[in-house]
Amino acid sequence: MRPMNMKQAILKTRLLLAMAVALSLTATAHAAAPGITGPTFNLIAQTAFLNQPDGSTVYSWGYGCNGAPTGYAPAAITNATCPTMQVPGPTMIVTEGQTVTVNLTNNLPSAAGNTSILFPGFAVTPTGGAVGLLAQEAAPGGTVTYTFIASSPGTHSYYSGTQSDLQVEMGLYGAIIVLPKTVPAACTSGLAASNLTAEAHWGEHDFRLSQAAYDHARSCYDREYLFQFSEMDTNIHRQALAQVSDPARMALCATGAATPGCGLEVPTEPYHPSYFLINGRSMPDDMDPNYALEYPHQPYNGNPHMHPGEQVLIRVIGQGRWQHPFHEHGNHVRILGRDGNLILSASDPNSLAGPLLFTTTTTPGLAFDGIFYWTGRGLNWDAYAHNPASSDANAKLPCAPDANGYNTGVPTAINYYEWCQDHNKPLQVAPFGDVAAGGPATLPDANILTNGAWYSGSPYLGPDATTRATGPNSAFLPSNSQANPAEERGFAFMWHSHNEREITTNNVFPGGMMMMMLVDSREFVIDESN
Repeated sequence: MRPMNMKQAILKTRLLLAMAVALSLTATAHAAAPGITGPTFNLIAQTAFLNQPDGSTVYSWGYGCNGAPTGYAPAAITNATCPTMQVPGPTMIVTEGQTVTVNLTNNLPSAAGNTSILFPGFAVTPTGGAVGLLAQEAAPGGTVTYTFIASSPGTHSYYSGTQSDLQVEMGLYGAIIVLPKTVPAACTSGLAASNLTAEAHWGEHDFRLSQAAYDHARSCYDREYLFQFSEMDTNIHRQALAQVSDPARMALCATGAATPGCGLEVPTEPYHPSYFLINGRSMPDDMDPNYALEYPHQPYNGNPHMHPGEQVLIRVIGQGRWQHPFHEHGNHVRILGRDGNLILSASDPNSLAGPLLFTTTTTPGLAFDGIFYWTGRGLNWDAYAHNPASSDANAKLPCAPDANGYNTGVPTAINYYEWCQDHNKPLQVAPFGDVAAGGPATLPDANILTNGAWYSGSPYLGPDATTRATGPNSAFLPSNSQANPAEERGFAFMWHSHNEREITTNNVFPGGMMMMMLVDSREFVIDESN
């Protein structure tokens, strides 16, 4: 991925997103790509209510585990669970070349009729069940089995192939992650190995499912996250609940699902969604931990976190009916592949050809894998507040540029991967901290930029950042700055839908499809165990 341009125009107009902003969240509320391992999966489709930030609960359908799964991944997560119904459905994690078997039992209300699963991109052999329009189906109380070869690495979707306009809307969708069978040697040496050295030095665990997204040396990564985007029209969900609970309909269905009058007649148009979800949750719920008890049927969160210089793999699936233009502030996203198809140059198979996207498109049914990274290059000031005259040892760390201009010689350094061209460069003409006068930036009033408890009061990464930013003459001392975790002083970039309606929850802002990418220097331990 080429050196980032930092989206200069965005940084100038939205300094809140480029300056040091630390969330008042605990260090345990981070995401990963959690799921269950196979290659045999026993799933069940049934009902439950999903919790929303406005206090409402929404009747939904979803896939879940029919008994204990074979295992959970990543292995470093020790409190993983798989309920009998969840939205999205359990993320199924397999390895390229494996024969995958999915046994689906239909425990939906009889009035809902048959259900099924489609596995786009795979050649599926069904066993049992009834013939459906798009897939073999499981009748109420029945089971159907799907078998296929995990033929291509990457991120894939799965979802209901029966009355999909209703059943996918109700929550019957999920993800399959296929890991490459062979990890390229480049992903276990060089800078990739240096990142592991840094993690080990600071006591971090490796929460990746693999070291590479594909069987290709250019697909190495250091951290990964899975995001599934969807929306909900609560009117459809209310009508489905009313009809499956109707005594007359229930009496008809008691004589058999094929009895005339037993089925549902839920209109799915006109479509007016009021909830916009990332991994089944709306902001701010998506920033609570994975497997949090308050979301028994929404176990996966959406709260990415990274250190400067890390290659962050984002796995994204559009699971709803609408296209969701999603903007990852801080840098462009390099697309690696779509639906398990790595995009390579026609003239040079060793080179990637996926586009750099300012806004990624989450087209319904489409999955993509992309790389995001952030280094501080382009800020035009020293993000670590280095000053060789300071009495603070952390303000005098050296920066020795490698061939690309980054400080990568000492992986255990706090400023590992610092952009050395800005080393010791002051922040503003009249500084308030350690950096000497003469800087390129004049910062606006902190009272204008302050965003509640989400603003740390510091434009610096690393230890003592708040102390450096809150001197006796500082304008950066919002009343809430001391409420943030003392050990976390990082940058927060808002990641959100570029459709303004979709960053609301039931028409109330903020909410919906929004999360924060947190960037912290190396001494902050990113714990993705829940």
